[in-house]
Formats: sequence, C-alpha cells, structure tokens
Amino acid sequence: MIRKLIAVAAVSGSLALGVAGVAGAATPASSGTSTPTAAQCATAEKVATGIQTLESAAASWVPQAQAREAKATAAGHTKLAAAIGRRITRVQKLEARGTKLQSKIAAKCGSGTSTS
Repeated sequence: MIRKLIAVAAVSGSLALGVAGVAGAATPASSGTSTPTAAQCATAEKVATGIQTLESAAASWVPQAQAREAKATAAGHTKLAAAIGRRITRVQKLEARGTKLQSKIAAKCGSGTSTS
C-alpha cells in the first residue's frame, strides 16, 4: 500500500514538474515551415516508393476481397461477409492515408513518384 502511495506521489510530482517544464519550453525557436534536407527527402522517397508498392498490392486485393464478400453473402454467411467488409474498409482507409502522405511528400520534396 505504501509503495503505491509513493509511486502515485512520484508520478503526480513528475507530471506537475513535467507540465511546468513543457510550458516553460513552449516558445518555438523558429517560426513557420522549414525546408527538408536532401537526406530527409531521400528517406521520404523511399517511403513513397514503399507506399506505392503497398497501394498497388491493395488495388489488386480489394476486388478479390469484394468477390469473397459477395460469395459469403450469397451463401448466407453474414458474419464472414461483415468481417471481410470491415477488412476492405480498413484497407481502403489505409490506401487513402497513403495517397495523402504521398501528396505531402511530393509537395515538400518535389517527389518523382506519382500519387495514385
């Protein structure tokens, strides 16, 4: 019991001091946006290439999954069809997020990879 009290006191004390420390350091050193370095753009290009690869794989997977979902629905397997539908939705959201990230990379670094 005493260990818990000491732990709670230590955590709350560190949070109180941590918040004050963060508030003291809240003034930004630079204002606005910064231009990325060549190394950052090279890394971003690798990420964009990986995203493009995954998106092409997802583009071929989604129609197959939709066919499986339709087949499960037709066979009366509604729980399976719902699970496949949730998976399709998740993959489509990830595709949209990847496309958004690729456009951000292209805007900052002048990416050579096309956003699809």
